[in-house]
Amino acid sequence: MTEPVSTGEKQVGRWQPGQSGNPAGRPKGARHKVTQAVEALLEGQAEALTQRAIEKALEGDGAALRLCLERLAPPRKDAAVFFDLPEIQSAADTVRASSSLLEAVAAGNVTPDEAGRIMGLLTAHKALVEVCELERRIEALEAKQ
Repeated sequence: MTEPVSTGEKQVGRWQPGQSGNPAGRPKGARHKVTQAVEALLEGQAEALTQRAIEKALEGDGAALRLCLERLAPPRKDAAVFFDLPEIQSAADTVRASSSLLEAVAAGNVTPDEAGRIMGLLTAHKALVEVCELERRIEALEAKQ
């Protein structure tokens, strides 16, 4: 890329703002050179390294033990949540649904973090319901004319 040239107010370079120097980007499946180098170094050693990590874990090495356990039983990233949720047919129904969600949090059936994510879903669903309601009302008005 050439050095920008000053024209007084703004910099002018080879590429326009928002224009990529490589519009095609990296080809799919292409691997970074560092990744390729590390894989070349480890080639044929995976089994020996794995065995050594297991031995260290059995000897009481905390880091090796944690590594082995994370591979055997990775931490759960998401779990199903069960609580009563009323049917949502209108935007007003989302108020009852959010009240039901708050009751589940208060009862300890849903964590506040889970409730926050569910509330995000309820909010998005409410927006969709409102758009559908508006669309239906507009169509009814247009049909009258």
